[in-house]
Amino acid sequence: MSEIETAIRGGVIALLLVLAGLAAREGRRSIVDRYSVLFALGAVAYLIESAPALAHRSDLWVCAIRALSISTPAVFWVWVKAQVDDPFVPSWRDWRPWFGMIALGIWAMSADRALPWHAVQLAALVLVTLGMWRSLAGRGGDLVEGRRRLRLVLAVAAALYIVAIEFIAFETFGPNGLGMTIALELSLAAYVAFGIGHRVAYPRGGATAEVANSVPSQIFAAAPDAEELRLLDALRQAMEIDKAYREENCSIALLAARVGIPEYRLRRLINQRLGHRNFSTYVNGYRLAETTAALADPSQARVPILTIALDAGFQSLGPFNRAFKAHTGVTPSEFRRERLGEPNARPLAPPPQGSPIPKSASG
Repeated sequence: MSEIETAIRGGVIALLLVLAGLAAREGRRSIVDRYSVLFALGAVAYLIESAPALAHRSDLWVCAIRALSISTPAVFWVWVKAQVDDPFVPSWRDWRPWFGMIALGIWAMSADRALPWHAVQLAALVLVTLGMWRSLAGRGGDLVEGRRRLRLVLAVAAALYIVAIEFIAFETFGPNGLGMTIALELSLAAYVAFGIGHRVAYPRGGATAEVANSVPSQIFAAAPDAEELRLLDALRQAMEIDKAYREENCSIALLAARVGIPEYRLRRLINQRLGHRNFSTYVNGYRLAETTAALADPSQARVPILTIALDAGFQSLGPFNRAFKAHTGVTPSEFRRERLGEPNARPLAPPPQGSPIPKSASG
């Protein structure tokens, strides 16, 4: 191993351990930081087991480090979901790719043939690509400016990671030559971007995932001025009176044009004055208010649930059912039976913090 490669590899390991330490310090309050620790340790494992002195060894401890290294793309996938999903609810299902990568890694290490290792490489590239897609897919509806910036950082860093893996896998310039050096430099840039991006989006540290997803965005300390009050009233009229949420493609761009302000100002208004972190959550609040009122209305007892959902702006029954159950805890049909069959049924649980349902959206 050349002195340049040794220096780069050691520098990346040191940087990742520092980032892991910073994340571990906030891990009690933030699930994202707990995943960040796993992500950083997986990257450290890769840099250790891929060193020329260990690359062809099959000692038990080397295989354990290699298995941890192989699982890193799956950790990245869960880490991205925790960063950008709003809200993020951890589930064992999120870790199925992790078990899959471990199984592929055990197969590859035991068989020690080209095919299983190519399968590991392909699965890793798929997971990183999915993470990059996930970080960009919902960016348009993200109302938190710091997190919108982080989505771009994630996409760029994931792309750099893919390029690095391609350099290493195809040995463009040889495993111990310039190709490995360039790949490690790209890895360094990617992981620095991860760490910096995380701290830029959440500069106070720990205000992520569990905290950020359960608490509304901070409202301005100062009272709204006359212009903001005018804009809030225009927004209220567009949503509550004109019912813009019913439109088939209700988007930030269309709503901003209706209110007469730039998109960035509308994002800031909804996020910092109304406490919403995601545009779809904001719009669905009105849609769910209308559908819950309709399903509890005896005069609409014979109206099909699909018709009620489509009239409120949902595009299909599947997304409506999922959103409705997440909000009420029951399916739409169960809700209708409960409300129409039991007049003294218990009231609905209040909506999650950060996703207030407007009271005047029914009709």
